[in-house]
Amino acid sequence: MAKQTQNARFGKAALNSGGGLLGGRSLSKKPQYSIWPYVLLLPALIIVVTVVFVPFGNAIVMSFKHYDLRYAQDIRFIGLKNYIDVAKDSLFWDALLRTFAWVVLGVGFQFLFGFCLALLLNRNFSGRGFIRSVSLIPWVTPGVLIALMWRWIYDGNYGVLNDLLLRAGLIADKIPFLAQRSTAFPAAILTIVWQGIPFFAVMLLAGLQGVPAELYEAADMDGATRAQKLFRITVPSLKNTIFITTLLRIIWVSNSVDIIANLTEGGPAYSSQTLSVYIFSKGNSLNLGYASAMAIILALLLSFAAVPYLRNMFKSE
Repeated sequence: MAKQTQNARFGKAALNSGGGLLGGRSLSKKPQYSIWPYVLLLPALIIVVTVVFVPFGNAIVMSFKHYDLRYAQDIRFIGLKNYIDVAKDSLFWDALLRTFAWVVLGVGFQFLFGFCLALLLNRNFSGRGFIRSVSLIPWVTPGVLIALMWRWIYDGNYGVLNDLLLRAGLIADKIPFLAQRSTAFPAAILTIVWQGIPFFAVMLLAGLQGVPAELYEAADMDGATRAQKLFRITVPSLKNTIFITTLLRIIWVSNSVDIIANLTEGGPAYSSQTLSVYIFSKGNSLNLGYASAMAIILALLLSFAAVPYLRNMFKSE
């Protein structure tokens, strides 16, 4: 009896001291929150605010001003005048329509050829590792170098493309691809397609390697054709990857300046000028208020592509 009383007292003391069966934790104890994750994120947050949000806010302010550095003494608030002038600018609307074609054709063909390349690289063949490495060259090459390289290829006097077409008998005379309206913009589209194929190929290849092989084995047992396996197994399995990569590429291609600026400079006669290139040229001419207004409009348009991306990202989390 004395031993039972002693054990009861010991158990009560243990519970009172926070021991118990929960290893020292009370059922009513609140979860502990640490400030360290926020402290560690603070440097990155400061960089993002400094590099992204501060310039964006400054651009919004400048878009409501007559901010032309050629007349630095006349910088003043003018309200919505820059936006009204943009709405009346025929070059702006031409550049906007051309940007739509630039994105649809550029990203569309990048995805098509990138998907085909990913399917090819997903097969087992000799030298696959080398081919995978070489296929990344267009993506890792800076846009300025890509534009200069293709400018030499398209050259009307000593370009490689003209030489190949002449040797093949496909043309009778050299074509100045970058000096005529009918070919300058298609040449720029071909260049951006060449640059973006590896991005889709690598991303889709990673997705392909995550598709279970059992699905294809079951499809083979059921007598499925290659087309059926492609559209009923491969494409549905890559749905999220296709969605995210396409949205990202739409945003990047819409903002692309380096290819066209170094390839055609938007010419001839504005025939290859996209909206981002037009904004760049206005900024180069020191008319920062007008350029800022167009940049804000482009940012608002691209937000329609960014919203589905962010919604999908938060949904997955």
